[in-house]
Amino acid sequence: MSEAIEECTHDCSSCGANCSSREGGPVDMTEKLNQYSSVKKVIGVVSGKGGVGKSLVTSLLAVMFNRNGYQTAILDADITGPSIPKSFGIKERAMGSEKGILPVITASGIKIMSVNLLLEHETDPVIFRGPVLAGTVKQFWTDVVWEDVDYMFVDMPPGTGDVPLTVFQSLPLDGIVIVTSPQELVSMIVGKAVKMAQMMDIPILGIVENMSWFECPDCHKKHYPFGESKLDEVAKEYGLDILARLPIAPENARACDTGKVESIISPDAEAAVKALHQKIKA
Repeated sequence: MSEAIEECTHDCSSCGANCSSREGGPVDMTEKLNQYSSVKKVIGVVSGKGGVGKSLVTSLLAVMFNRNGYQTAILDADITGPSIPKSFGIKERAMGSEKGILPVITASGIKIMSVNLLLEHETDPVIFRGPVLAGTVKQFWTDVVWEDVDYMFVDMPPGTGDVPLTVFQSLPLDGIVIVTSPQELVSMIVGKAVKMAQMMDIPILGIVENMSWFECPDCHKKHYPFGESKLDEVAKEYGLDILARLPIAPENARACDTGKVESIISPDAEAAVKALHQKIKA
């Protein structure tokens, strides 16, 4: 048995080991939640590429659900590029107790865990190889005390590498939200995220298009700097629900840069929350 474990690749289609897992079908790789934690729903926020505003969408979803009376939390799984603490203006480090690691709580009561909350300086680089990155994400689930959380949002790094795979396999995701932008590459990028979710049997709750448009401060007309959006075509191609189209809003960028994301008022984000809530309850 020990030899079989050493040979195991966690991919039964290519693994040559004879073990009980192969004989008994798919292996449940979900990690156990900390015994003092309670998390009702877990939603991953993903993107096929970087720079589309995935962390902003994650933050807004947590903030808006919180305003609607739910206890929310953010697990920042973007280990090498953590931005969540800065958006919320968090400067203190996470502490621990005999129960486990305690998440930092924001001004409005959102629980957050990020690798930046464990570093001495927020600008210290995180130079980890894939297995260590994956292990860190698992520890954020198993070792952190997530008390009374209704909705946890997992801010995932872009792409389809080690960490997204770890989240898909190790956390009991109730679904994912795909974040994209209105550019020509959107169909290919979204397609990769969709196919990964389908391969991992994770429900896709919908898609959010960020940087969709902006309103001119003088004429108050909507303008589309990236050209005509392909979102409707992409959503139809992959059978996705459009949760929201978020604008380019300089005031929102300033709020994130100054740690005041909880002050953002966004009707478009509220619409996304309503649509997402309906999808989750269905």
